[in-house]
Amino acid sequence: MHVYNVVRFKVKPGEEAAFLDAHRNGKAKWPGLEHGVIIKTGERTFCLIGTWASQEAMVAARSAMIKTLDSFRSVLEDQGNGRGVTDAVSGAVVLAL
Repeated sequence: MHVYNVVRFKVKPGEEAAFLDAHRNGKAKWPGLEHGVIIKTGERTFCLIGTWASQEAMVAARSAMIKTLDSFRSVLEDQGNGRGVTDAVSGAVVLAL
């Protein structure tokens, strides 16, 4: 089964375009990423959802994902409670609907 990662972001006021641009034009074509989307979840809040063939593929792409994050880290707000500027989770599919 596939593995998914979900990363929650809160963008600073006026920085939504910069956040989205940081992912456009192949900037988020990480090795092993099968499909990815960014959804808007609220006022200045977004989630990136990635689909991977395996946990190993996602782990292998981690440095490339961090490099992308570093390119727009300055436009993000801290998530609070020690999470930093992202709130990320990942896991294997246990039930396909």
